[in-house]
Amino acid sequence: MKQSIDIDTLFRLYYKPLCLYAARFIGDDQEIEDIVQGSFISLWDYCQTNPTPDSPKSYLYRMVHNRCIDATRHDAKKAVRLDERLHDAPEQELVERSLLHARLWNAIDSLPHKQKEVLLMSKRDGMTAADIAEKMKISKNTVHNHLTKALDTLRKKIKKTSLFK
Repeated sequence: MKQSIDIDTLFRLYYKPLCLYAARFIGDDQEIEDIVQGSFISLWDYCQTNPTPDSPKSYLYRMVHNRCIDATRHDAKKAVRLDERLHDAPEQELVERSLLHARLWNAIDSLPHKQKEVLLMSKRDGMTAADIAEKMKISKNTVHNHLTKALDTLRKKIKKTSLFK
């Protein structure tokens, strides 16, 4: 008897982590999304005529991994980078890192708007406190306060979340 699969729940749980995992191999955001979405569609199609895999999560990660390799075979430069990345860390470590990155981005998304904005301008965009203050029309002191609160919140949220659940 065929088991049913809740593809919506799997998508909500693993879409971001799988995109982050694929980003370690592929540099193009659109291609990453196509690979991950295609993997979910393939899993759903597979489950229409076959038993649900014992571990849909592992099945998805393996499918994304294989599709990333296929995508890089067409570009020698990408293939060299993929080989280097594959040898740098074991697959389980890459999976754990992608889950951690997803948790981090979820925590960032939950920050108050101003804290999130200051954090991203500082850490992602490399802007100085003076530049942020000028752009947001606030004082440098306020920028430092927002950044400190944001980093404290992130540390607490990430610390509460263990990779070994």
